[in-house]
Amino acid sequence: MNTPKEVVQIVNKLALNKGNYKINKTLILAFLAGAYIAFGGLLAIIVGGGSPGLAASNPGIVKFLFGATFPIGLILVVTVGAELFTGNNAYFVPNVLSRKQNIGAVLKNWGLVYFGNFLGAIFVAYVITHLTHIVSGSPFIDSVHNVAVGKTSHTFLVTFLKGIGANWLVCLAVWQGMAAKNTTGKILSIWLPVMAFVTMGFEHSIANMYFIPLAIFEGTNITWTSFLINNLIPATLGNIVGGVLFVGLPYGYLFGKLDTGIKI
Repeated sequence: MNTPKEVVQIVNKLALNKGNYKINKTLILAFLAGAYIAFGGLLAIIVGGGSPGLAASNPGIVKFLFGATFPIGLILVVTVGAELFTGNNAYFVPNVLSRKQNIGAVLKNWGLVYFGNFLGAIFVAYVITHLTHIVSGSPFIDSVHNVAVGKTSHTFLVTFLKGIGANWLVCLAVWQGMAAKNTTGKILSIWLPVMAFVTMGFEHSIANMYFIPLAIFEGTNITWTSFLINNLIPATLGNIVGGVLFVGLPYGYLFGKLDTGIKI
């Protein structure tokens, strides 16, 4: 497997490439990533949300099933290639620290990718899920409702903190995926941390671009304003902090320096 220093070197090259993408390429790849994450959310609803009897007797197992099926989204993002806002929160930090990229390039990428992710997630929520009535019947519709209501019922601070936890683990999943040198290793490395953050109930802004709009389309009594203020904004800010402060910054600082040949 690749060492932490080698992973940061891979990250640096990827971030430089991402910063040089044309706008249309970034948006297309971001749309795909938003759709991939949404597919993971849909699978989690079908498997985890489709087990109400099990939930009544063993809610921990159902949370695990929900978490265990969701990671297909990030696995697709990493293995087939796409632009995901939350992963990119950490990608650019080592290059910013070493002044290989400026903050303007980072913010441009983040803005384009966030917008593209939103379009992809909304597309799967409305066209692929709502219009096909995949979740319109019980027990799936109950899961859609309960997930969205739960995500919009916390205080700003709680959702923000849950956002930190989510992207701390998501970015570690991406980092681990780059440490692995074969497809099987990448899949397992990505699956474990993503499964963990979903099972524990943390808040991932891009996943929530699917879960909560889907509930709105399905008639849940949640407004778009409530979605934005009570969930998306604090979750996004928490995701940025989780990716930048707890993954990109420490690993960029510790392993992103040029090798001087001095052993310590």
